[in-house]
Amino acid sequence: MSNKEVSNTTETKPKKNLKKFKYGSMSVVVIVLVIVLVIIVNLICSIISKRSPIKIDLTADNRYELSDESIEAMKNLKGDVEITVTFPKSDFASMGAYYQQMYASYYGVNVETPYEMIPSILENYEMYAKQGEGSIKVQYIDMNKDPDIIAKYREYYNNEIPEGSIIVFSGDENNGRVKVISQEEIVNMIQPSNTSTQTAINMNFVGESTITSAIQNVTDSNPIKTAVISTMNGASVAGDSYASSISQIMEFLGKNGYDCTEIDIASDELSPEDYDFVVVPMPSVDFGADIIEKLGDFLYNDGNYQRNMLYIPNIQVTDLPNIKEFLATWNIQVEDDIILDDTNWVNISDLRNLNIKLEISDTDSVGELPNDALPIIAPLSRKISILTKNNDGVAVSVLKSMDTSYDQNNEETGARDVAVVSKKETSSGLDTYTSHMLVLGSQLMLDSSILNQTNTFNNANVIMGMLNTMTGKEASAVIPEKALQQALIAPTAHEINIIKVFAVYVIPAVVAVIGICVFVRRKNR
Repeated sequence: MSNKEVSNTTETKPKKNLKKFKYGSMSVVVIVLVIVLVIIVNLICSIISKRSPIKIDLTADNRYELSDESIEAMKNLKGDVEITVTFPKSDFASMGAYYQQMYASYYGVNVETPYEMIPSILENYEMYAKQGEGSIKVQYIDMNKDPDIIAKYREYYNNEIPEGSIIVFSGDENNGRVKVISQEEIVNMIQPSNTSTQTAINMNFVGESTITSAIQNVTDSNPIKTAVISTMNGASVAGDSYASSISQIMEFLGKNGYDCTEIDIASDELSPEDYDFVVVPMPSVDFGADIIEKLGDFLYNDGNYQRNMLYIPNIQVTDLPNIKEFLATWNIQVEDDIILDDTNWVNISDLRNLNIKLEISDTDSVGELPNDALPIIAPLSRKISILTKNNDGVAVSVLKSMDTSYDQNNEETGARDVAVVSKKETSSGLDTYTSHMLVLGSQLMLDSSILNQTNTFNNANVIMGMLNTMTGKEASAVIPEKALQQALIAPTAHEINIIKVFAVYVIPAVVAVIGICVFVRRKNR
């Protein structure tokens, strides 16, 4: 080999090494920059997630997302809340599989019962609460292994806390409030809609209302202590046929921040020191003079007033002279006639023109509504008359039928009062103290089949608006139910976790390994 050839060889080798070093260095720089960029993006996302939710619900029915009402309630949360689930998270998926099989067995149809969505819903409560002044912490415990946690809650709860329930708690070591969501209530979070048939079952998620109201209940600084007159001398005050209606009313009030206690009006005390509000639901028999006096003393409150009452007449019973005389002292009279309307009615339950539509006659007594375009209906409603009497009561119509309505015994059309509120008040210096009496003409206005259809009827929002205005309670959110669409492909919670592992860990790891292999191969060329 000549000297010239040797010289060319030695000159070429350093150039190749320099080229390899150049490309290798660039690869290292690029990988380092990518890693740094990923770390920075993760840090930014972590910071943003604490201030603003970044989860996206891509399901067709938005089953994992909270309603606007719940989101707003969580943003306005003032206190810190602990939500303790007394069973493993995996049990929700097992519950869904069990009830799906049960529906298939009993009805022969494939119905999706996605109870595994509830843990994700609870996570969203945590996430949205971070945007306000309060906080929510969700934990799953074993009651047998964590007795100290349960003991803390039992200190502020008079009843038993059963296994399989969800405990909602707010407070500290000196004071606290507990709301227990029972296993039955958890099961009822997913239930068939009112439009379901044996061959076509459509499921609704109504659990959000239960969870949100429980959170608001334990953080409410002004809970309304409510006495619901369910019995008189041991017998149902409404009669056996309407006893379930009282439970529905209590459930509705309880979900909206009213601490309800059933009382026997004949034997139990109705003290203004114990209760702020009393409900007289559909009495089927007249009250004696002693009970009428008890109701009057409660509302008078030794001249301090500040107590309130809701009276709902019984559809089937009209001859109640003592109650009639008592209502007259508040300038209110419940008439025997049922209101009909051949023009403004809603066809449900085959009642046709008995399902009359209402309009608001006093907006101040109702307050602001989320959607005032939804109809208010009053099935089988009695007419309410405002009496003119020389007393200290002032009665105002709050809801009335349309101008096209008429009575069974009077075909002259015109608006009829269906909800009337009367007040009596006294003054002391610059302060005014008021007691209220609200009378509704229709007990079916409070039927759960109507109250739960918050996307169809405005009854729940209107009635709660009237009660909150009357009692002075801070407005509570009436949560709409959510229709669950039947999914063709519905991954379980376990499958979702597998997808998450692949998306977050496996795929990035594979990409990183491929990148390292490419780098090493290029470096060794």
